[in-house]
Amino acid sequence: MRVQLMITCLGDVLRPEVGKATVNLLHRLGHEVHFPQQQTCCGQPLFNSGYRDWARQVARHTIEVFSADDAPVVVPSGSCAAMVKVEFPHLFQDESAWHERAVELANRTYELSDFLVNRLQVLDVGARYRGRVAYHYACHLRVLGQQDEVEQLIRHVEGAELVPLLRQDQCCGFGGSFSVRYGEISGAMVRDKGECILRSGADAVVSTDTGCLMNIGGYLHRRGAQVEVLHLAELLERQE
Repeated sequence: MRVQLMITCLGDVLRPEVGKATVNLLHRLGHEVHFPQQQTCCGQPLFNSGYRDWARQVARHTIEVFSADDAPVVVPSGSCAAMVKVEFPHLFQDESAWHERAVELANRTYELSDFLVNRLQVLDVGARYRGRVAYHYACHLRVLGQQDEVEQLIRHVEGAELVPLLRQDQCCGFGGSFSVRYGEISGAMVRDKGECILRSGADAVVSTDTGCLMNIGGYLHRRGAQVEVLHLAELLERQE
């Protein structure tokens, strides 16, 4: 199958290894990956800050870029996938032509675990990882209506032991610009999340969003913790 990769801003700038892992994983599963060079931000920071007109401009560009090809769009980020799948159609409720295009793109856009489990119906991707894995359930997966897709994938990683995480679905405190505007609240939230991870005894913590991994990883680093912080794609690429 031919698929398109939406790399996301944070993935492109701060954690490019997630994009590489996603491509390697999809190649290993026999798929052709196309990367539209003209892609930019999905517009979520503008949207969340209340700048709807500017968000529409960015959304129009994203729709144009990913509509040059009718292949499915795979996004290694629940938040960016939710922006495209949920918010793009809302942004263009009063513009029928653009609304139709937004809905069309939304219907063929998939967060990575959603694509693997629900579209491809693949659970075992041939990954191997020796260690205990805790899973942080990122907030935007709820927006997408996803439930246990990531856990199913982790359970099929050879050698991995999925360990319980207290308050697994509690926000890590990143929330995009939330972490900047409300630094003290964000810091308290990630401290609680980080301590839950440490109490789990995990060798690695896995999530689906680079923002979550940045925030959690920063806290664990400041604590001097030896817990590996992995995006789902990075875990599934492993063949150790």
